Amino acid sequence: MATVLSVSGSPSVSSRTAKLLRHLDTRLAAQGHEVIPLDVRTIPAEALLGADFTHPAIVEATELFARADGVVIGTPVYKAAYSGVLKALLDLLPQYALTGKTVLPLVTGGSTAHVLALDYALRPVLNSMGAAHIVQGWFTLDKDIITGEDGGITVAPATAEALTQVVDQFSAALGSAPLLAAAG
Repeated sequence: MATVLSVSGSPSVSSRTAKLLRHLDTRLAAQGHEVIPLDVRTIPAEALLGADFTHPAIVEATELFARADGVVIGTPVYKAAYSGVLKALLDLLPQYALTGKTVLPLVTGGSTAHVLALDYALRPVLNSMGAAHIVQGWFTLDKDIITGEDGGITVAPATAEALTQVVDQFSAALGSAPLLAAAG
């Protein structure tokens, strides 16, 4: 099937966003996709903040984006926008790094007041980077991601059902992406 790059834009080691992405990665892998996780927080700060395009971690991240057929981008909301570490990475990628790619945007936050960050902050950036198809994204409240003692997560039932639908739509769009690209 497709190669999916699953990008967590959270700066936190104990990130609910990253845990949610890894949970969803399992579903995508079960559907036959090769899933490659990327936690932006693991890229050295000096490479991100110093805009070092030649740093091996930036080169590797750029190659991962180029290799992917689809990209899942997850971020917590900070100050009504996606995270600064995600912004730093996106700024270092080629302008059209998402050309020909199917993209699933996911946002987590503490309040539904942040739900618009998905469409008014993240989606325009992804669009400007040339994404071929940005599927319906999803906003998840932090309270709906429950971390267990083992580090695993449980997602509130209604949210889990919605995320399953969103991930399955993304997976289906990945299956049709080559047809769309060939038709263009």
